[in-house]
Amino acid sequence: MRTTEARDADEHAHNLTNWQQQYDQISGGGFYGRIDELPLPRLQVFREHTSKALRQQCNVWPNSVWIGIPAVADDCRINGQVVADRDVMCRPGHCDFELVTPEAFDIFGVVIDRDELNRVARVQGLELEDGALLHHPRLSVPARTLDAMRYIISRLLDGDRRLTAPHLQKDLVLMALLELLQQESPNDEVPPGYRHRKWVVDQVKQYVASHQDAPLTMIDLCELTNVSRRTLQYSFDSILGISPLQYLRATRLNQVRRALRRANARQTVADIASYWGFWHLSQFAKDYKTLFGESPSNTRNTPCV
Repeated sequence: MRTTEARDADEHAHNLTNWQQQYDQISGGGFYGRIDELPLPRLQVFREHTSKALRQQCNVWPNSVWIGIPAVADDCRINGQVVADRDVMCRPGHCDFELVTPEAFDIFGVVIDRDELNRVARVQGLELEDGALLHHPRLSVPARTLDAMRYIISRLLDGDRRLTAPHLQKDLVLMALLELLQQESPNDEVPPGYRHRKWVVDQVKQYVASHQDAPLTMIDLCELTNVSRRTLQYSFDSILGISPLQYLRATRLNQVRRALRRANARQTVADIASYWGFWHLSQFAKDYKTLFGESPSNTRNTPCV
């Protein structure tokens, strides 16, 4: 068992073994995150808690498949698609995906090597369909099966003494996972206009990433995407659950925070803030403290772990 805790969202993102991740905090206040992780041969089992709403860019280790099971699926999105109560999330390794998670969010996760999963399935006389695992980010599963999976993972992570041998732990997870995958059905339901709204949001993301210090307004973003202000607003609300200006402000403030935590002795708060497009330092300091629950100078003076 390995347990890690963090008071910074992006530090927390790097605490999950062998994942490539970047977390942006999007709701205000001090952050707390915890990961309880059980690494097994060709298998990873974990439980993650995050106290604040986040936008997460994720990538799982190669030749694997990840199954994510929210404790409660309220207001969770994967690639802009809302996760329903009986959904699990699923993504193959070496494939970028985006999660938007609410405050006080808990999720159980299983990552398994795909060759190992198929080997165990064959031993059990089962044939798994790779299509659902590779191409559908949401899989609907019976509620009873979901509850059983949550219970098994909780037992392992809470240190059930009857399951101390690694091979017993692994067998239990694999049998439960195979049961889940035998009962899943892809959830392809998306609201009308999803693809166009996702395209609008992606265009803004790409532009913001390549124009990090440019002052941007709603008019600029509407002209960039060739949509009305109302369509732009609705696109962000439905895909990310926040407004375009909230997205822009939070993205840049999180970039500032990352830079402050890694700053050398010659870099000032003002230098870093202006690099990311914040020219009014008093307003920047106010917005920063509202989002992260501390001043930029406090972050600057706290060494990055």
